[in-house]
Amino acid sequence: MSSDIQLNLFDHANSNPRDLIPTDAKIPIIPGTYKNISELAQDCHHCHRCTLGDSRTHAVVGRGHLQAPIMVIGEAPGQSEDETGLPFVGRSGQLLEKILASVNLSTERNVYIANINKCRPPQNRVPTPDEIAACKPYLLEQIRLVDPKIILLTGATAVKGITGDKQAMTKIRGQWMEWDGRLCMPIFHPSYLLRNPSKEVGKPKWLMWQDMQAVRAKLDQITDK
Repeated sequence: MSSDIQLNLFDHANSNPRDLIPTDAKIPIIPGTYKNISELAQDCHHCHRCTLGDSRTHAVVGRGHLQAPIMVIGEAPGQSEDETGLPFVGRSGQLLEKILASVNLSTERNVYIANINKCRPPQNRVPTPDEIAACKPYLLEQIRLVDPKIILLTGATAVKGITGDKQAMTKIRGQWMEWDGRLCMPIFHPSYLLRNPSKEVGKPKWLMWQDMQAVRAKLDQITDK
C-alpha cells in the first residue's frame, strides 16, 4: 500500500474504512468488502472515485437475478440508463432482452446485467483508462457476489476492461475464453446490431444468433452436470 493511502487511512482512523472507498480511487476495494449488492450500490450512489460522479443523475449499478448463472457486462450507461439508474434500458437494452429471450434467457430467471463503469461519460464517450480503473473494483465485487458461471462481454471496452484483450471484436466474438476461472465470451454490443440490422448469413445479427445458441448450449451443459 502506498504511503499516501496509508496516511489517508491514518487520518480517518476513527471512521469506517469502507466510508473512504467512494471518495478516492486510491483507496482499494479488496475482495470481500461487500456482503451484498445493496451495500455495494450504496457506495456507488455516493461515489466520486472519478469525475464522472460529478455529472451523473444516477449511478447505474445493475439489474437482474442476483445469483444468475450468466452475467452480461457492458461499457457504461447512456442517457436512458443515467435517467433511470438501470443498465440497458434504452433501445440497446430492449434489443438485448429480445436476444436473451430468443434462447430462453431472462433477467428475471438467469441473467444479471452490469457495466464496466457505473456513471455515464459525457456525450456517451468511451470511458478513459483512469475512469475504468476507478470503477472496475466495484464490478469485480459484483462478479464475486453474483458468482456467474458464464460472463458475456458486450463490446470491445468490456472485453478490454475485464480481460485486457485488445483484439477487434470481429476477430474474437463468439470465442470462449477463460478469465479468473470463469468462462467468458465476447459478443457484439446491441448498439452495433442496431447499426447493422441485416439478418443475412454472415452479418452481425446472424453471428449473434450463432453466439447465443452456443451460450445456451454451454449453460445447459454446465447445469446438467
